[in-house]
Parts: sequence; C-alpha cells; structure tokens
Amino acid sequence: MDTVSFKGIAIVSCGTLSLELNHLRKEGFIDTEHLFFTTPGLHEDIHSLEQQLKDRVQKAKQKVNKVLVVYGGKFCYVNADEPTRTMAKIISELGEGVKRINATHCMDMLASQAERDALAGGQDVLWMTPGWIKFRYNVYKGWDKGLANENFPKHTGGAMVLDGIGFMDQYMADHAEELLEYSDWMGIPIMPCPVTLDRFKSLLVEQANLLNQA
Repeated sequence: MDTVSFKGIAIVSCGTLSLELNHLRKEGFIDTEHLFFTTPGLHEDIHSLEQQLKDRVQKAKQKVNKVLVVYGGKFCYVNADEPTRTMAKIISELGEGVKRINATHCMDMLASQAERDALAGGQDVLWMTPGWIKFRYNVYKGWDKGLANENFPKHTGGAMVLDGIGFMDQYMADHAEELLEYSDWMGIPIMPCPVTLDRFKSLLVEQANLLNQA
C-alpha cells in the first residue's frame, strides 16, 4: 500500500469511526495532529449532522487548509424533504481544499460491497462497525423496542461487526451482559467479523494524495 503524509491535513469524521481513526493515529499510519469528530449516529438527525460537519470543517480550516471528510455519501445523509441536497452537495459548499472519502457509509469503508457479500455467504446480514456497539445509544437514539422489531429481525443472517481493531474480543470479555441485552433488543445475534483496515487505509490515502497534489 502506498504511504502518504497526513501532517498538513485535518480529518473531520463521524464519531462512529473515532475508534478506527484513533487506532490508526496511535499506530502511526495517520500522522495528523488534527482529528475532529461529530456526534456518532447523526444520520438520524441530518440537520444536526450538516451543522456539526460545517462547524468541524471550519475549525479544521483554522489549523490547516486541507481537510479530509470521513463520511459516507449515499446512506449517511438522506434528506427526504430536499432529495437533491446530498452529501456531495454539502461538501461542494465547504470550499476549496476539502475532499471526502469515496464510500457509501462506514461499513463500506471497512469492507467493500463485494467483500461484504462474500462474508455474508448469501445471508441477509445487518452490517455494523465497533462504533455501532460502543455508541449504541447515539446511533439508535429515539428507537424503542417496537421500532427495533420492525427493522432488525428481517436480517436473518444476524448482525456482523466489521472489526479491524480487535474491539469485539475485549468488549465481549468486559461487557458480555450488555452485548447480550443489545442482541435481545435487536432480536438477532451480534457476531464479530474480523477484517483488516487495509481498505480504510487505501481510501484515506487516495484522498490524501489528491489533497496533497492540489
């Protein structure tokens, strides 16, 4: 994999992916000093998402003039009242020196559609990331058991957590009862699915190269 410096780049990300990004910074892959996060789970509150994203990018631009936004496109921002207002449109309004990672949502950043299909083995799987476990009450803010029953049991293959940081092993050891309660609330099993962070790294490098070449 190509390597690139992130020193002159600020990263603005959904807080759901803070675990992976902090892991990459700790291991030295990301050498930026500027990581900014929005509240996890704002896909349920697109107006707050847009407001926080603009705010974080503005703060990032006070540090550097290159910003990499780690947000999905197709699924992270869906404006039913104004369908033509998309994540791409918002990014275009943030000014020069701003690029967004090329993925549809956080699960797609960790495993491509083809990779997820292969991992699912023909089953209808609900894909998650470690952030969807740690920040459960943000991600599913306002959901009750009735809404959970309407949405989760159709995933007959259960929920699989794309884990590239070894999160689930520790979580299952330390918070077994919480995970069981979460699974009971969803009405489906929650299973770890170990992956590498290679795809995530390559997507970050792709946009960092574009920013550095500008």
